[in-house]
Amino acid sequence: MYKLYCRIYQSVFKLVSHILPWRKPELIQGVNSLNKLPRLIKSKGINSVLIVTDRVIASLGLMDGLLKGLNDESVDFIVYDKTVQNPTIDNIEEALVMYKTNNCHGIVAFGGGSPMDCAKGVGARVARPKKSISQMKGVFKVMKKIPPLFAIPTTSGTGSETTIAAVITDSRTHEKYAINDTSLIPAYAVLDPVLTANLPPHITSTTGIDALTHAVEAYIGRSNTKETIKYSREVVTLIFENIFEAFSNGKNLAAREKMQKASFLAGLAFTRAYVGNVHAIAHTLGGFYSVPHGLANAIILPYVLEYYGKSAHKPLAELADLIGLGVPGDTSEQKAVTFIEAIKKLNKSMEIPNKVNGIVESDIPLMVKRALSEANPLYPVPKIMSKEDIMSIYYSIKE
Repeated sequence: MYKLYCRIYQSVFKLVSHILPWRKPELIQGVNSLNKLPRLIKSKGINSVLIVTDRVIASLGLMDGLLKGLNDESVDFIVYDKTVQNPTIDNIEEALVMYKTNNCHGIVAFGGGSPMDCAKGVGARVARPKKSISQMKGVFKVMKKIPPLFAIPTTSGTGSETTIAAVITDSRTHEKYAINDTSLIPAYAVLDPVLTANLPPHITSTTGIDALTHAVEAYIGRSNTKETIKYSREVVTLIFENIFEAFSNGKNLAAREKMQKASFLAGLAFTRAYVGNVHAIAHTLGGFYSVPHGLANAIILPYVLEYYGKSAHKPLAELADLIGLGVPGDTSEQKAVTFIEAIKKLNKSMEIPNKVNGIVESDIPLMVKRALSEANPLYPVPKIMSKEDIMSIYYSIKE
């Protein structure tokens, strides 16, 4: 009965999604496209912005050109650079104080998924000042326009520059959850491959597999549209063709640009079609142990795809065909297995481990509970997992 309830919930949600105010961020893209942003911000009548980033980005000098451009355009700015890897409610509240104190009217998110999630959280709090972050947990609890949000990704993986989601960690309870609302989709996204040229190889690899996870989970789920199917297929092709080159030769701006495109399209795909159990499990690892989200997804993805079994064979076989895997005459099961093995091989070639170090056995029951709570009834996965199924995955990935 519970699985039936989940499927009914997902079907209703899919129907309702067709009438929601979906939109895409306006794109500014290409080599050195970041230089165009200050004038755009000024043209929108915004004279003061909060820039949300982290200390690593701030120390690398990647923002120097942007800050100079804002000065040249007489746009005031204040920088919040304390965002942690899995952004917390405390991060959001600290940045919110800076936003208000400096009379800001726009937000610039500069970095990977963490600064973007933090920036979205600030926007949600500005839009809903009487609601706490925890009160906006879940789906469509904001429903008010946030300040103009300009997203500048420096990694190619999260797709946060396109999505309705802000993933937040409560540092007191170690719970990691998402706020999902169409109002959180950034107004503009800047895809400048120069910003990703100096990414360390291990971040290139794990964020790239994060984007692959978005596309695969969207594709094999039950809430696809013709558009999300198209996006997911393009993402899988782009990543298998470009991720190893970006990993091993980071200065190749053509490969970097294609990985940015893959991340963007994957964000568009999973925003409409949703993710699945890979993400539900990964979020608990981030909340409990601060495991980087891309790394968690990369490790977990093959395990969950194998666990889905025959429920995912057909779509995974289609993806195998798409990138030229397998041999003529292979069954869907054989092609699906080949596709999963290709992911494992890709991970290994980029030195991504196949186990998660540091999982504490006594934490597993609570993580199982939280993963199930996130996944069910919302995620339209090929196979609805039980408590025992999820627990089995944790023990499989535990080093």
